[in-house]
Amino acid sequence: MQYPKTGLVVVIPVYNEQECIEEVLSSWGTFLARYLKDHSFKIVVVNDGSRDNTPKILDDIANKYPYLHIVHQQNGGHGEAVLNGYAIALKFEPDWVFQVDSDNQFLPEDFPKLWEQRSKSNFLLGNRKKRYDEFNRLIITRIVRAIIFMLYRVFLIDSNIPYRLIKGSYLKMLLHDLPGRPFAPNIFLSVMAKKDGNDVMSIPVTHKERETGQVSIIKWKLLKVCFRSARELLGFAFSIKKRDLSKIG
Repeated sequence: MQYPKTGLVVVIPVYNEQECIEEVLSSWGTFLARYLKDHSFKIVVVNDGSRDNTPKILDDIANKYPYLHIVHQQNGGHGEAVLNGYAIALKFEPDWVFQVDSDNQFLPEDFPKLWEQRSKSNFLLGNRKKRYDEFNRLIITRIVRAIIFMLYRVFLIDSNIPYRLIKGSYLKMLLHDLPGRPFAPNIFLSVMAKKDGNDVMSIPVTHKERETGQVSIIKWKLLKVCFRSARELLGFAFSIKKRDLSKIG
């Protein structure tokens, strides 16, 4: 498999999105082709063991849209799909990597808001101005935000947002230092970038209501996810402290 050097690689994890996946990929590809006139791009799609018709749809459209690079994996969760997508993206030696989800809740038209600020930071985040998610998901986001501030003394409004632009060489460095394979790697990457001294820009973007598909983490599982993320963040905080102490010694 050849991986030609590419200016931008978009990473999109997918799970059970048969109703909208072709529309999402087509809209992103059409917009980027029109907007990035002087930059090549690829869209890496990681199918996370979808159980509906998503895999067949992806295989059927693989040749229809030449910018697509489709990968199928066993179901491992959103975090695993994101990490595998990042690893594949880096094989293209991209200048920049952008990650967005496949649920059609974000607009391609907001991409320039981050792209046009890329000279100011290695790591740029969107910020959902108005978030259309269930109330319990919003509460967990606030809890994670508070945990991050208490453990790392950094404030991140939307640390796990799947709308982020990262310099390719910087992403490679972050992934090298990432502690294992956490459940929510995007949270860790945001914290690491902020602690590294980056101006992690929080740029307002549009978030739409979900019209198709099904949220993969619901009800009581959200609380379990929150505890797991808190435990992983706490463990990483202690590992950083130990590394700092070893340098002093």
